[in-house]
Amino acid sequence: MFLNYIKDFSVKKILKNSLHNVKSSPLSTTIQTVGLLIDASSFSEKDALISELIANGIPADNIKVIVYKDKFKKSDAQTHPAFGAKHLNWKGEISNQQANEFVNEKFDLLINYYDVEKAILMVVTHNSKAQFKVGFSSIDKRLNHLIINTNAENYKVFTHELFRYLKILNKL
Repeated sequence: MFLNYIKDFSVKKILKNSLHNVKSSPLSTTIQTVGLLIDASSFSEKDALISELIANGIPADNIKVIVYKDKFKKSDAQTHPAFGAKHLNWKGEISNQQANEFVNEKFDLLINYYDVEKAILMVVTHNSKAQFKVGFSSIDKRLNHLIINTNAENYKVFTHELFRYLKILNKL
């Protein structure tokens, strides 16, 4: 357990040092594909969140979801690809194939739906090839292009604010 804290600290330090070299690339097209990174250990309404995205005009086929879990149980039925902290090594590299495919896919919008800084979630966000990233204000400001000031339990407020700002930015 203590080694997990040291690994988490080490990976966060590596990540924060690499954030100094981030270059922003403006999104010039409208949003067609959406990646959704969810921390299922603190948020259980993932289907309701996906329904909100669909209700706001994002086709269900264009939404790709990946879920982070602290602990895996054999009895859990997985409807979405999942990964955990055990898939992160000391160098900040991810060993899960599904997570690596998610990172390498080019999304028009990446929604980082987690409000607690966990090393593996931050690594996935930072390494993602998404053109535009959205997240919560409690996470490092350099990871996301658009920051929404709410908590993870208020998914309706989050989606309302997200689509309000996307309309203002002419991304929809």
